[in-house]
Amino acid sequence: MTEIKFGFCLPIFAWPSAGLFRTPSFEQLDVQRCMQLGVLAEQLGYHSLWAADHVMLGKDEAILEGWTTLAAVAGMTKRVQLGIIHYNHVFRHPSMTAKMIATLDQISGGRMIHFVDFGNNQREFLAYGLHDLQGDIDTARKQRIAEMIEGLDLTLALWSADAPITVNGPTYHVKDAVCTPKPLQQPRPAIWMGEVWPGIVEATVKYADAWNTVPVPVAELKRRLALLEAECNVQGRDFATLEKTLEIQVLVAPTLDGLREKLKRMLALVPVAQTPVAQTPVAQTPVAQTPVAQTPAGGTPNPQVVAFANGETDELPEELRTTWLAGTPEQVIARVQECVELGFTHFMLWFVDAPDDSGLRLFAEQVMPKINTAVKA
Repeated sequence: MTEIKFGFCLPIFAWPSAGLFRTPSFEQLDVQRCMQLGVLAEQLGYHSLWAADHVMLGKDEAILEGWTTLAAVAGMTKRVQLGIIHYNHVFRHPSMTAKMIATLDQISGGRMIHFVDFGNNQREFLAYGLHDLQGDIDTARKQRIAEMIEGLDLTLALWSADAPITVNGPTYHVKDAVCTPKPLQQPRPAIWMGEVWPGIVEATVKYADAWNTVPVPVAELKRRLALLEAECNVQGRDFATLEKTLEIQVLVAPTLDGLREKLKRMLALVPVAQTPVAQTPVAQTPVAQTPVAQTPAGGTPNPQVVAFANGETDELPEELRTTWLAGTPEQVIARVQECVELGFTHFMLWFVDAPDDSGLRLFAEQVMPKINTAVKA
């Protein structure tokens, strides 16, 4: 039977806000605590470690650079797989991507995953002067997706070439380029892609070993999976050969009262007078798709979340029930099993109570073993 894997998303930014997004319990970015939690996750048996790929995000726009962070974590760990979440192709030339991944795959003993993406948060690459917009937003997105695919072809060519290569593509050019040593993993590190933007679905089926989605309600998960399966049929690929992975927020405690206490601590960090700003995360949800039910960074917290935290109801808020793994261990196990039944086998977890490590420990002790025991049964 397939082992269900659980990854830990490193809290490389702080975002105390009404939306309770990813790292709402960090009042300020704590670099050392972030790294400590990554090491602890490996010790507790998690299967992978992930760093987000942004240069401006969260409180005070303070976020660690993803690739540098991942390289440091590689040297602090021995077993876990390593990856960048939605690796932003516009941040780095694909020939350098090939070299960087090959190098870190060698150093880490063959632990790299290449989760490639097209760079959906345009304000960052515009601010850093790393890319220009070409036409309207939709046109620019299509262009970046085309460039991502062209870049991936170049990266793969450098990994597989037995002699220097010269490529003169529409966007990327190399002359007599080599990439040695090659990645330790053969024939190459796993390729992941994510979401269901037009062009990405087709590329996922053509290139990827795994597909990833951000958290959305079950009905939307099923719709996205159906899109992928339909494209697999078009390209003649067995849908079962494409691993399904889910990036999701986690809030777990031994009791509902314990959950309430964690939520209260998060809500206490929400600024009293907060106005929406441009740094509200750009959802990885394609236009015309069902949006993720999430309060924006500005404004007031979800009233259902506040009511639950205050003990006015024992029913978990809809947002937590449908787009998080939230509740007691038994409730979280049921949610994970629901996702496993849909075909998901690798979960990338954002523990929203970090820097507290009690959720990280409880999940490892009471959720992970039971999930894999149930799968083997």
